[in-house]
Amino acid sequence: MSRRHARESLLIVSVFTLMLGVGCSNRKNPEGVSTGEVIELTYWPAPNPQEVQLADTLVRRWNRIHPTIQVRMQSIPVSQSTEEVLLAAIAGKTTPDVCSNIWPGALHEYTRAGGLIALDQFPDFDSIALARTPRDLLEPFRSENGHYYQIPWKTNPVMMFYNLRMFEQVGVTRAPRTYSEFFVAARKLTRDLDGDGQIDVWAGERDIRPIWWQRLFDFYPFYIAASGGKTLFSSGEPDFNDDAARSVFQFFQECYQQNYFPHTYFQGGDPFLLEKKATHFAGPWEVATLHSLAPHIRYDVAPLPVPDQHTGPVYTYGNYKNIGIFGTTKHPREAWEFVKYLLQAQHDLLLLTITNQIPVRGDLLTNPLFSEYFRQNPKMVRFAEQAASTRGDDAAPDLKEILDAISKEYEACAVYGKATPAEAVNDAFRRTKMIVEWNK
Repeated sequence: MSRRHARESLLIVSVFTLMLGVGCSNRKNPEGVSTGEVIELTYWPAPNPQEVQLADTLVRRWNRIHPTIQVRMQSIPVSQSTEEVLLAAIAGKTTPDVCSNIWPGALHEYTRAGGLIALDQFPDFDSIALARTPRDLLEPFRSENGHYYQIPWKTNPVMMFYNLRMFEQVGVTRAPRTYSEFFVAARKLTRDLDGDGQIDVWAGERDIRPIWWQRLFDFYPFYIAASGGKTLFSSGEPDFNDDAARSVFQFFQECYQQNYFPHTYFQGGDPFLLEKKATHFAGPWEVATLHSLAPHIRYDVAPLPVPDQHTGPVYTYGNYKNIGIFGTTKHPREAWEFVKYLLQAQHDLLLLTITNQIPVRGDLLTNPLFSEYFRQNPKMVRFAEQAASTRGDDAAPDLKEILDAISKEYEACAVYGKATPAEAVNDAFRRTKMIVEWNK
């Protein structure tokens, strides 16, 4: 048995045990006549405190106005990743009815296992989806067979936070737009403050551990930006063996070789919050973190740096999390009604207010419902503007394994300089093709 299968088996047991309590109670129809049992749905949000708070608020409201369809909210069981838990639950047939933490990169694995139902089977899917999400943002979430097994819910565009005080101290007056501009600023920002010969503050920093999901905050968003919006599988097959990928590896290799980024993993706290680094690549959740943990820091947000010759809009990784209905549900129509409830505009306002994450809507900056939120949270306007120029994850088999291959090349090339950018891209691309062929 492989390590992955063993891990999934353990998770199946834990998830199955956790779900044993899910059942039904007395039910009444809308006219108040008892018909036996109340329909009960189970809903899994993400396990972070803000989303649990949002889910609890929404479920309480739903249950008050839907006495015949009650929803039980339960955060996703804690494990190494949500994807492992959901795959194990699919295998054990212990999935919830609805989950709002569907990572598009794992969708192929979910559907291959028969875990999700097609949402476009419901007659009003198009009208509901397109009323909220422009078609050009919706279309990338269509699966190869033409169906939608997920509906876009929220996006967290990865952008560049930068410390205004640190920039002003060295005379940098605006956020760097290109790689060359970043290097010019980085030479000034990276400093030995106490004269002991050791660097005390850096231009930037990234988690150097070769963990697949770390590349969603450096190589992957920078590749999307450098390529003008391409993903790893833009043509349906691996096609990132190009100048954009090589330029990204070159950029990060320069950052490490010139010591603009430290060759270490910080364990004593977030270096951006500690003002040990001047830039930080993250999504809108960082706004709430800064507000609560470091309100003294003056900062702004800008698009990611791009190659010097880049023209046109700057795209980035959207870090989408979507909503799906699982195949184990005994009440698909009722589950769909609950999904539609989650997507209502007033609940998108709660998503913004409670979690500081961006709903996948086309009217965020024009709908009066959201205007007061953005007036009070001007930094979030940057992310709302960026949301239209984002890309998600390819629904490719074993995308995590592919990102793991890229991680190893990122470590060898960018962090330690043991390979050239061309060699790193070639090796990552070759391994990706092998992974894809192996899993056909």
